[in-house]
Amino acid sequence: MARSDQTLLIRTRTLPDTAGAATSGGFGSWATAQRVAPCHGTANMILLFSDTLTEETSLYAFLTESAAQLGAPLVRVADGRTPFEVYWHSRFLGNSRLAPCSKILKQQLARRWLEVNGDPRTATLYVGIDAGETRRIPGVRAGWAPWTVQFPLTDEPELTKEAMLAVARGLGLTPPAASQKGFAHANCGGLCVRGGQAHWRRRLVRHPDRFADYEHREQEFRAEFGDVAILKEQRDRVVRPLPLTELRRRPQPTCTIARAAPAKAGTRLHWCAGTGEPAVACTKVTAATSIPPRGTALTARSAGTPGPPRGEAAPRHAA
Repeated sequence: MARSDQTLLIRTRTLPDTAGAATSGGFGSWATAQRVAPCHGTANMILLFSDTLTEETSLYAFLTESAAQLGAPLVRVADGRTPFEVYWHSRFLGNSRLAPCSKILKQQLARRWLEVNGDPRTATLYVGIDAGETRRIPGVRAGWAPWTVQFPLTDEPELTKEAMLAVARGLGLTPPAASQKGFAHANCGGLCVRGGQAHWRRRLVRHPDRFADYEHREQEFRAEFGDVAILKEQRDRVVRPLPLTELRRRPQPTCTIARAAPAKAGTRLHWCAGTGEPAVACTKVTAATSIPPRGTALTARSAGTPGPPRGEAAPRHAA
């Protein structure tokens, strides 16, 4: 399920019948709002969205549609900078361990809005962390102190993204393109620097233009600040930067069943670690008559993925 750095539902009684909710546009935040609304109503709910200015067009559309369906106002806050503009201003390249973009463009903006519009003595925040992310709860609670924080999705350990997609479609909503394609999250147009090597390999295959854009931006940053990179790798117990340019040059790994996500009743959807495609449609698999158990390697062709020429950076990505 999606990361929840932008995901916050606020129910406050600072003003009569007024509450707020913050959302990233991901399914964790959407599902959280869907569960809080029946219990507390929407008269005192506000959907607060921290905009990085780099989200997919389909995510912006989903936010508007889902807020209208829920009957709660959507409030947008934005710093005015994109993630890479924050990196240049802070002279620090975001990565999977430290991401100033998340802190500055999402968390700090939402907190400033809360400090003006909410009272921690009467407000309750709801975060879209699911049962598989409970390890994050102590840090999230500490980060939002002194507000009270609750996590409704952790009470539903069997809840799957596929089930949430089905509910959304049943309500007449069109989920963000990334969610429909099976990506774990759609933060920043799918170019979240917190993603690991598998995430970025998948972006190279599925969205080579977006990968090339960040590859070019990373190279410009490296030219100014030295040997830094979004990704890192460990060799011989030594951690070193792994530039996107180098990741592109490497052959795709052999396909394995990395994880399995429930699809519809009676079936399971398996994912290829090499391409990020559903294994039943994986173009890297050359010899497989049936889907083996989770963790079983498939016979595969290992081949590099040619890259597109550098392209102009787009402030927003089309779905």
